[in-house]
Amino acid sequence: MKTMAQYSFFILFIILLQAFGFDASSGSKADKEYELLVVTVATEETDGFKRFLRSTDKYDVNVKVVGMGEEWTGGDIVNWPGGGQKINLLKTALEEYKDRDDLILLFSDSYDVIFTTGAEEIIRKFQEMDANLVISAESSIWPDPTLASQYPEPEVGYPFVCSGLYMGYAPYFWSALTYRDIADKDDDQLFYTQLYLDSSRREEWKIKLDHVASLFMNLNGARDDVKLLFEGANSMLQNTKYRTVPAIIHGNGPSKLYLNQLGNYLANYWTQDKGCLACGEERIDLRTIEETEYPVVMLALFIEQQTPFIDEYFKNIEDFNYPKNKMHLYIHVNVMLHYHHAKNFAAKWENEYLSTTTVIPAYERSEGEARDEALNLCNEVECDYHFVIDSNVRLFNPEILKRLIEQNKPVIAPMVNIPDKLWSNFWGEVNLEGYYARSDDYVDIVKGNRKGVWNVPFVSTVYLIQGKRVRSPNTPSYVSAHMDPDMKICKDLRDQGIFMYVMNIYEAGRILNMDGVETSHLHNDLWQMSLNPKQWEEKYIHPGYWTAKDPDTDVELICPDVYLFPILSETFADHLVEEMENFGQWSNGGNQDTRLEGGYENVPTRDIHMNQIGYEKHWLYFLSHYVGPICEKLYWGYSGRHYAIMNFVVRYRPDEQPSLRPHHDSSTYTINIALNTQGKDYEGGGARFTRYNCSCIGLKKGWTLMHPGKLTHQHEGLPTTNGTRYIMISFIDP
Repeated sequence: MKTMAQYSFFILFIILLQAFGFDASSGSKADKEYELLVVTVATEETDGFKRFLRSTDKYDVNVKVVGMGEEWTGGDIVNWPGGGQKINLLKTALEEYKDRDDLILLFSDSYDVIFTTGAEEIIRKFQEMDANLVISAESSIWPDPTLASQYPEPEVGYPFVCSGLYMGYAPYFWSALTYRDIADKDDDQLFYTQLYLDSSRREEWKIKLDHVASLFMNLNGARDDVKLLFEGANSMLQNTKYRTVPAIIHGNGPSKLYLNQLGNYLANYWTQDKGCLACGEERIDLRTIEETEYPVVMLALFIEQQTPFIDEYFKNIEDFNYPKNKMHLYIHVNVMLHYHHAKNFAAKWENEYLSTTTVIPAYERSEGEARDEALNLCNEVECDYHFVIDSNVRLFNPEILKRLIEQNKPVIAPMVNIPDKLWSNFWGEVNLEGYYARSDDYVDIVKGNRKGVWNVPFVSTVYLIQGKRVRSPNTPSYVSAHMDPDMKICKDLRDQGIFMYVMNIYEAGRILNMDGVETSHLHNDLWQMSLNPKQWEEKYIHPGYWTAKDPDTDVELICPDVYLFPILSETFADHLVEEMENFGQWSNGGNQDTRLEGGYENVPTRDIHMNQIGYEKHWLYFLSHYVGPICEKLYWGYSGRHYAIMNFVVRYRPDEQPSLRPHHDSSTYTINIALNTQGKDYEGGGARFTRYNCSCIGLKKGWTLMHPGKLTHQHEGLPTTNGTRYIMISFIDP
């Protein structure tokens, strides 16, 4: 048995060890099982807070939330020092844990933090640091730069305290929390900075900074130090500067938008192997809801500029597979050219929608004011969603509104872009001035190489907003003297911490190229051939053309080397004829023709040339892009420019010029396109190839004959006996 003197000496020895910073139990900490409790302060459920909880739930991390629903009295910590209230709330909430020697406490901000691993890994990393309290570190000092010289210089790593993340054994955590009093509006980071700079406490309590981001990664000022890694079913963030993989990522200061971008991948949101794992997590299934219970939508349409294919715009909206009696309609027309389109649409459906409002240029509302008005109307009728569609969008997916609602996001846009270009309706990133910047993943998202629902800082053109997110007094505004309306509302939403998303899971539609829009013609859409080719093709190319173009499909041969196939839609034929008649300056059918070089036409017709209506260059584009490929398919081995000097519409009438005598065309090959219908618009007509005594009569509207010119295929125009016949002729490669 030990004597009393021996026992007293042993106790004194332990006290001396502790006085000099030695922990008698430290040798056993690594072997002891600890519980991890993450504690955070949040007074409201922001989108960032929900993301934080999603990440901790993914890794089964136990979280205690402090302060929810309480008034925030900690000051404006986004722009100024403050945050002392967090410490005071923690003191109240954590006192019960102060003596728990089996507990590790981890404080984390929540609005701008993502966990990337679970408790076991966090505890392991913490214990490897051989400290009782670990505080995260960053490269910049806040809020008092004059304290920089008092910091001990690390051998390597980030030198300064960041109080958004710290952890420690519960007794030490409590001691740090209570080492002095703090007012609610005092700065919490200064509170922990002063604790760390107190060398006696730092050494006695074994307080360390996570200099190399083993545990905590603060992104502010360190963006170039990190890189996303994709390893099969995992997405992780590596600190490439210090070769660490941090457990918890903090978007402190101005790095919050970058954290949003990283959040599109971290915490099992999206992986290279499995794609978007989070896309269905909060999804609403409208199939389980009766249509009578569908959400009420404010459908807000904005025609702010002269727009091609405006009829198709309204047709797309008309075709939405969503009950009109669950939608209010608002239309702002800022261009008188399109007023009648909007007026006709509203009149057609006014008894179907819950309400209709049409605002015309005479009302003198700016674009921003009109967009604000629509948003305020949404609030007045307590709409569930506000759906904005600008006139330069074509939404050909009638289910897209349902798909957007089902994603259950605060703000979500279907991804649309100008076909074959990177111009889209979202930005992957904004710079410090709030303007466009390209994110690393922007191209992959636009091209569809990565499919998902992506948190982005800016959306425009077409998007859906949850009505509850824009209720007064927090209604954002489009009006600004310095920003365009879309930039302004997105800034307001970002400032409120409201997340915006773009979805590219479903094909939704496209954006039109609005450069060089023609407005001086009867049918301006004809002039969109090269600017908006896909939209133009849908309207003006015959659906059967693509079959005829297919290398494996036979094309009808009606005479030797004379082929027949569909090429232009009936709409094109109608519009071209109407353009020609609107122009009205038909030639007189005589040999003297001042339009031609030399002034003489050997085989004259009553016609109008394409260059007379300003369509020559567009038609030459048509010949090279649409006619040329089929020519080279049919006349194997031929490769020409597919260029024509003579491009004209011919009009045949019994009382003007009913027919055309036999002749050779001044071309390598010719196309002859029917612009109206035999038996309906005219009687008679047709073409006869004299050498073969072979005729084509009753060519279908929008179909073309293609035949050689010059030497082998003399032909004549057969008499039109009644009505008016129109054909489009091109002498190609003369």
